[in-house]
Amino acid sequence: MSWFHHSPAHEREVEHLVDRMVRNVEHGRFERSLSGLTAIAALLTTAEVFAEHYKASFGNKWMWSPILVTPPVVVAGVAGVYSKRWAKTVLPVAAGIYTANGLAGEFFHARGVARKPGGWALASYNVPMGPPIAAPGLMCVVGGMGLLAALLRREK
Repeated sequence: MSWFHHSPAHEREVEHLVDRMVRNVEHGRFERSLSGLTAIAALLTTAEVFAEHYKASFGNKWMWSPILVTPPVVVAGVAGVYSKRWAKTVLPVAAGIYTANGLAGEFFHARGVARKPGGWALASYNVPMGPPIAAPGLMCVVGGMGLLAALLRREK
């Protein structure tokens, strides 16, 4: 007998959990899960942003803005797991600000490429060597998750 044994009852429980999760998603009931995922994704995204902006010595004061807009999204996302009110009111505001910050980051990163010698005319060199153009888009995706969570119904 192996050290790890799956009983038929355990397999049925897992199957029922998966079925319930799929059914909830199919019926637009994903608010709690997406609220929590938004909080986790914001933490991971901001950890990466912090590391990259730290390497750039936070050379522009706006580099701090993604760090500052993250705590409200994390708090609202976690609270949205437990409270429908938070998921429907505070989370979309915090997620909207987080998304707007990502859009601002897209502007600043594009401007950073433009300011390199040769600017966009030497895009084949300046895009890979300059600030990563697509990176702030990740903040937009995470913020979008929080906005979407507010539109969905709570899981059963």
